[in-house]
Amino acid sequence: MPIVIGVRFKPAGKIYYFDPDVHEIKLNEKVIVETARGIEFGTVVVAPKEISEEEVVQPLKKVLRIASEEDINQVIINGEKEKEAFNICLEKISEHELPMKLIDVEFTFDNSKIIFFFTAEGRVDFRELVKDLAAIFRTRIELRQIGVRDEAKMLGGIGSCGRVLCCHSFLGEFEPVSIKMAKEQNLSLNPAKISGICGRLMCCLKYENDVYQVCKKECTENCPKIIADIHLDDGEEDFDLSQLED
Repeated sequence: MPIVIGVRFKPAGKIYYFDPDVHEIKLNEKVIVETARGIEFGTVVVAPKEISEEEVVQPLKKVLRIASEEDINQVIINGEKEKEAFNICLEKISEHELPMKLIDVEFTFDNSKIIFFFTAEGRVDFRELVKDLAAIFRTRIELRQIGVRDEAKMLGGIGSCGRVLCCHSFLGEFEPVSIKMAKEQNLSLNPAKISGICGRLMCCLKYENDVYQVCKKECTENCPKIIADIHLDDGEEDFDLSQLED
């Protein structure tokens, strides 16, 4: 069984497995790895452990090195470059009058590529924009259209519960959420009450859904029906269970 470490490239990003190779790597350590996008800087969120071959996406790439002070400084420099690139891209979008909303800009660690994330109602012809950006930055340019859920994950915000959005703080990947989950939990089907700031169904509808399914099954077999006569040890009492739905 291969030994791997789990690496994240963003605070609430997806976890990717890498081969620690000869390096003695600890939890929360910064590492430099090679990905499909190029050389990247990430944080170890899963300490070295053995996993089955089925869990590994081949080829399993090796950790290039543990990040040095110089590498960490490069990440800080890239962050400043990203702010500058964001403003430049906004100007170019305005010049070309493109119907798109710029969300974020990301430099790969080695500056081999710059990725511009945006949202739009439909398809956008951004070929001229790419040419302008490539001429300015002299590197590979990628414009990636994302959905509203990804926008919320990147930008963050406060949910109706008063806490930072789950997708922005800890959810590595989105899971399917359906209106059926809200029905099973006897929640109001008012879209304003069960939708997140992204406009989609709240991710937290998924958290307790399995428990509700089990309870609903058990109640179907053992619990009294709504508006039922409940027989207590000290007598009989009419109890309207429909009041619980409020």
